[in-house]
Amino acid sequence: MPIQNSIQWQNLSFNQLNANTLYDILKLRVDVFVVEQACAYPELDDKDRHPETQHLMGLSPQGELLAYARVLPPGLSYLEASIGRVVISPAGRGQGLATPLMQQAIEAALTAWPEAGIQIGAQEYLNAFYQKLGFHACSEVYLEDGIPHIDMRYQPE
Repeated sequence: MPIQNSIQWQNLSFNQLNANTLYDILKLRVDVFVVEQACAYPELDDKDRHPETQHLMGLSPQGELLAYARVLPPGLSYLEASIGRVVISPAGRGQGLATPLMQQAIEAALTAWPEAGIQIGAQEYLNAFYQKLGFHACSEVYLEDGIPHIDMRYQPE
């Protein structure tokens, strides 16, 4: 059975996260975005604690964090709602988790803020992936922390 069929999805606010879950989230984000991608940047940006921020997690049947995305309310990063810190753990890569993770995140944003729209700052090499999910480029490519990015807005088909 494909692993994506056995993933348990959880969507929690900051105050609903226990210390171990928060540690797992932060460790995954730092391991991938700071260490693996060699980017020194302020990973802890206070947006995690915003009362409307949603922490979307994909857990294995054994409870291992395999996929994560942060869903932000309108006005926190962009005028629209936003999805960021999208990451698949090394153990979860190649298992087809990126698309269901983003589908869950899009659904969470549209459910919470149906009129707001969604904007993301995507790593430019993932442009085609996000286009398949309904996002369209709305900026030129720019450097963020030394990595080419592009802003994209979600436009449902």
